[in-house]
Amino acid sequence: VGDFHFNGHRLLKAHPACAEALAKYRINPGNVGRGSKRDPQFAEMIEVACRNEKPVRIGVNWGSLDQELLTRMMDENSQRPEPLEANDVMREALVVSALDSAARAEALGLPHDRIVISCKVSGVQDLIAVYRNLASRCDYALHLGLTEAGMGSKGIVASTAGMAVLLQDGIGDTIRVSLTPEPNGDRTQEVIVAQEILQTMGLRAFMPMVVACPGCGRTTSTYFQELAQKIQSHIRHQMPQWRKQYEGVETLTVAVMGCVVNGPGESKHANIGISLPGTGERPVAPVYIDGEKGPTLKGERIAEEFQELIEQYIAKTYLRRAS
Repeated sequence: VGDFHFNGHRLLKAHPACAEALAKYRINPGNVGRGSKRDPQFAEMIEVACRNEKPVRIGVNWGSLDQELLTRMMDENSQRPEPLEANDVMREALVVSALDSAARAEALGLPHDRIVISCKVSGVQDLIAVYRNLASRCDYALHLGLTEAGMGSKGIVASTAGMAVLLQDGIGDTIRVSLTPEPNGDRTQEVIVAQEILQTMGLRAFMPMVVACPGCGRTTSTYFQELAQKIQSHIRHQMPQWRKQYEGVETLTVAVMGCVVNGPGESKHANIGISLPGTGERPVAPVYIDGEKGPTLKGERIAEEFQELIEQYIAKTYLRRAS
């Protein structure tokens, strides 16, 4: 995706091979041009998209909202008998900017079904309100995302809280999780979190899910936590190969439980699960396969033997793809 700001019209014209190679263009109406330059520069980019039959995301962001539009709407609001709160006007300006730009793109020849809209904000409640408003006023494809969500758990929680509400309402066609990476880190966590949001909500399946108990007074040992981590790592490592070999393997669920209280029950709900011994319990670990009790593992190689059982289950259960 080519994300263009300020001089996108020049870049697309100067580099036609790049314009042809890109899968999608993103245009920010807030910085496509000022004053009399705005409309012709926007038109140049849309015309390139039309020639190359490319979809365009009209990506509005409240950090770069069209100031002329916002000023006009704030002035109009001040003349109302009962003015709206400034934040409500800001939310409306985001929606108006997106819809006006989309209508302009259609008028220039871009097909309706090649337009995607996003209105990025950094507040969860603002995100929910803006997208509910947007969804009620158009049928364009909508791209969801909480911009500047932050680092680590804060960014993950905020992104999940906002987008999960909208996805549950049936709002949103594509998503992006925007996380500030750790120093010298990469952006793979963004993709993992986005996939896990969709999979946890039952909307898509990307990777076998590992269910693991949180631990309590009955699980003073860290063994079940270590095993859950090993299984998760093993699945991530093996998944590229499994995906090539087996159809539907991404729907697999695996349970790693730490004691007898919920262990057997949770393990039965998974495709394959193991119930490890808690404090004071016999040092054995029954395995459950499709709800039925299977072998009982014990000794020093429980982790390795359970991984082998997972491999066997996959080979037996999922259809092998043609070579």
